[in-house]
Amino acid sequence: MSVPKIILCIALAIGIAAALALITSLVCFFKVFYSPKRKALKKDEFDLPPGEEYVPFHSQLKMWTKEVREAEREEISIKSFDGLTLRGYYYEYSPDSPVELLFHGYKGNSERDLAAGVRRCAALGRSCCLIDQRAAGRSEGHVISFGINEKKDCLAWADYAAKKFHGRAIIIGGVSMGAATVMMAAGENLPSEVKCVMADCGYTSAKEIIKKVVREMKLPPTLIYPFIRLGARLWGGFDLEEDSPIEAMKRAKVPVIFIHGDADGFVPHEMSVENYRACASPKQLITVKGAAHGLAYPVNPEQYVEALRAFEQTVGFLDE
Repeated sequence: MSVPKIILCIALAIGIAAALALITSLVCFFKVFYSPKRKALKKDEFDLPPGEEYVPFHSQLKMWTKEVREAEREEISIKSFDGLTLRGYYYEYSPDSPVELLFHGYKGNSERDLAAGVRRCAALGRSCCLIDQRAAGRSEGHVISFGINEKKDCLAWADYAAKKFHGRAIIIGGVSMGAATVMMAAGENLPSEVKCVMADCGYTSAKEIIKKVVREMKLPPTLIYPFIRLGARLWGGFDLEEDSPIEAMKRAKVPVIFIHGDADGFVPHEMSVENYRACASPKQLITVKGAAHGLAYPVNPEQYVEALRAFEQTVGFLDE
């Protein structure tokens, strides 16, 4: 074979490989990061989490959802750094109470994942904001970034809350990806009004949780993950490894309470242990026995509330 033909073959092979990489990254992007337009639910419709472990709690989740739909609330919204309208609801316990900002998990929404938060906050004498993250619920957007862009949104919500609730203590909390979101925000410069972070079943990094899921799908994570990361960069405009909860915890300056069920089959309990060990600020780790992913509160609401109350008293972050 002549030299020009060899060069042509090499160029063709490189072109095919590049095309396959682009196509694979695009498929990965739509599978992992893209969220289509969401259907508005009617009053008698419920968005319940899938999975056998959630079925015993469906009636409870429906009741909590009805409660937040019927409760007196205020619609709130902000603009994100990239121009999206992000929305939430504010539920007031009292005009001078501390305020929790709560963030839901991956492909969830505030109503499905956080409805119980209003009742729990009332038990603690706190008001709360249930936030629909970008690409979820009533908020705009179609790209989920595993906390990378959501972290920036959380910082914007914290700034908004510091102004709206002037002089009141603010706590930021989240479940699953929401926990990752608030942990990464804790590694940044938060308003002084933010006194505490609550991280319920959060992962150590987007990379590790994605590789775990790929592994459980019987696919090679070392081979697949680079295409997922490439898809995020090319089609989503963000880098999955720009930051991570475990790295942010090394920079944390406000107290952090970690909560995790020991029966979590999605985000391993050990990930909260690792985040706890990395945390540089006052901290506590609470393990809820028998709780699957995101079910720590439904499984043992008394333990959950008492743990938060005890942490508040021990650290004294609301007395500052």
